[in-house]
Amino acid sequence: MEKMTQAFNKVSAIRGMNDALPSAADRINELEGIVREWLRIYGYRNMRTPILEHTRLFTRGIGEVTDIVEKEMYTFTDALNNESLTMRPEFTAGMVRAAIEHNLLYDRPHRVYAMGPVFRHERPQRGRYRQFHQIDVEALGIAGPDVDAELIVMTSRLWKMLGINDLKLEVNSLGQGDERAAHRQALIAHLEKFKGILDEDGLRRMYTNPLRVLDTKNPALQEMAEAAPKLSDYLGTESRTHLDGVLQRISDAGVAYQINPRMVRGLDYYNLTVFEWITDKLGAQATVCGGGRYDGLIELLGGKPAPAVGFAIGVERLIDLWGQFQPQIEQAECSVYIIHQGEDAQRRAAVLAENIRDAGISVVVHPGSSSFKSQFKRADSSAASIAVILAGDELAAGVASVKMLRSNPQQGETSQHSVPLDDLISFLKDKV
Repeated sequence: MEKMTQAFNKVSAIRGMNDALPSAADRINELEGIVREWLRIYGYRNMRTPILEHTRLFTRGIGEVTDIVEKEMYTFTDALNNESLTMRPEFTAGMVRAAIEHNLLYDRPHRVYAMGPVFRHERPQRGRYRQFHQIDVEALGIAGPDVDAELIVMTSRLWKMLGINDLKLEVNSLGQGDERAAHRQALIAHLEKFKGILDEDGLRRMYTNPLRVLDTKNPALQEMAEAAPKLSDYLGTESRTHLDGVLQRISDAGVAYQINPRMVRGLDYYNLTVFEWITDKLGAQATVCGGGRYDGLIELLGGKPAPAVGFAIGVERLIDLWGQFQPQIEQAECSVYIIHQGEDAQRRAAVLAENIRDAGISVVVHPGSSSFKSQFKRADSSAASIAVILAGDELAAGVASVKMLRSNPQQGETSQHSVPLDDLISFLKDKV
């Protein structure tokens, strides 16, 4: 074989697609455990859908003139079947597709959730990545303001469980289709007066998705947006009653809110209630959680008409915010670290470790052979609470030396114990 004449260039992660090293992964796992318990007490069950879906699912479900579909989707042609496929940019469309395909709503509504990665081709910055993670919660087949309010109240509970007290709730109503159509005509007429100052996105969306023009971050367009006709002025009695019902119920739960008449969300499938939880502690990425009602999406994607409402939480943003209120405590690699001297002791340590694991205690056996000093140093860096030492005459007599690494002994107590091997597991279970 010819020698390689050129050094291999180091491969780095794709920009905006980040590694989670053990410490960060520990924090994610901790959050996911809290989230699963939170969802369990509200009756939500886990659902898992593919990362890859047919592109038409998102162009149809999300909307062809949304930022996600126009600019942000990772789409490619499958060479085998010549089909256009897309890596999911959000969960809801896929969850609804699965519910339709498997006739999930044939006998009753379902409360479901998903957690995992989603993909958008964006400019990476704090809180906005190309691969990021969402907690997605959906109440499928359930109508009424009580469910909308319950979703908002349950998110408020999650912030309390995490010790976060800086999120603010904004709520709006997008009404129904005919109300939005009337507002749309008035809005287009208003925007036409400002063609000279609209940016490229505004001009492009003026006739295709004029409501999104109001969601501009361009400072030069704020006065125009503030003066635009408000959708709330076009809501009929039914839509107003629905919104009033939501607001009354979240007030009953003691959840503070603010009406934001310009909130439209970035997806076309919403109707009636929309909401966002926002913060000023994450820079430009203010929204941590957002969602609303989407009663027309199930029918739009080929199912029998059925109501639905849901929300998504950005995991990376939530962890960033959570860390500002509840700093992470570094997790130990194990509870017990076994130190040994000699080949026989090393072999017996491996057997002993399996017996300790049978008792549900996490344990690491020091790999290879090295001095006691270096083994104790490694035991300390593992953050184990106990070191078990197998060596010398003690081991021959069936005894292990146990050293408490993290305790602060009270007067008269000792940090080191000589424990018969037959009693070791019960001793450890009492101490860990």
